[in-house]
Amino acid sequence: MKLREIAEYLGCELIGDGEIEITGVAGIEQAGPTELTFLANPKYAPKVRHTRAAAILVSQPVRDRPIACLVSSNPYLDFARALELFYQPPRPAPGIHPWAWIAPSARIGENAYVGPFVFIGEDVVIGRNARIYPHVVIYQGARIGDDFCAHSHAVVREYCQIGNRVTLGNGVVVGGDGFGFAHRPDGTHYKIVQSGITVIEDDVEIQSLCSIDRATVGETRIRRGTKIDSLVQVGHACVVGENCILCAQVGLAGSTTLERNVVMAGQAGASGHLTIHEGAVVYAQAGVGGDVPPGAAVAGSPAFDAAQWRRAVTAFPKLPEMLRTMRELKRRLEELERQIAGGQAEATSQEG
Repeated sequence: MKLREIAEYLGCELIGDGEIEITGVAGIEQAGPTELTFLANPKYAPKVRHTRAAAILVSQPVRDRPIACLVSSNPYLDFARALELFYQPPRPAPGIHPWAWIAPSARIGENAYVGPFVFIGEDVVIGRNARIYPHVVIYQGARIGDDFCAHSHAVVREYCQIGNRVTLGNGVVVGGDGFGFAHRPDGTHYKIVQSGITVIEDDVEIQSLCSIDRATVGETRIRRGTKIDSLVQVGHACVVGENCILCAQVGLAGSTTLERNVVMAGQAGASGHLTIHEGAVVYAQAGVGGDVPPGAAVAGSPAFDAAQWRRAVTAFPKLPEMLRTMRELKRRLEELERQIAGGQAEATSQEG
């Protein structure tokens, strides 16, 4: 594909030879002499001098070396769009495999692919253009919209609701039981029936091995446009707002509320019954134990202001040296106090 054709498709300004033939897209260090790469983070700018790429997507033209440029206001987004020109995941042809089991009362929209060993229970409703890969299980009464994609071993439990254009990765469980038990007087645990549901709104992607628990009563809800990375746990009765990002190994205890556009980095957690307000960012491995204000950035466990946390962690390695210095200063101060006390006693003796 000619570079000028890619520039036209992306709506980017072309600087350099538009007749270069581009065969693929790759990272700045891996790209070869017929590939397109990108620079989105200025800290990686020195790597441009060493890239072998034929062309680069950038926010500003490269001046210090001869490389064709596609100038973009959002190089990372346009890199993603360019990638689609060269690779699309294989899409199975529509049809229901004879080894799938579909309940007579289930309704599946047109143009669906249902793979072998899929189980679809009674009264399930699924919209148009579904892709349901082998070994997916959909329990009774689930309601699922159009353009649904469920990869192998995903599970949608009873009566859960899923919107349009939702993707479930391998091993995702939507609507598994919330973790609820009542203590008996003898110290044993009585399981609380999880009578609520899980609701996944439109344009949500949930990647591999995530668990989105059903509510004890009411619902757990993932709102429109949210993206959830692998190995995330969302507890019962949580509400995750629109366009949130939950990175790998995030854990939300029950009744946590995230407002829109919240970002939780890897291994961050929330203790439950709290609200992380709109636009907040929770750093990796942070432990949130209380409400987070709108637009705040927090880090550490327990989590607090990220700027203060950075100053604190910078000081941590110096603590042993600071402790030795403090002890030495304390020893000198005590010695000085003894000297002063001794001098005062001598002066009093002379006066007597």
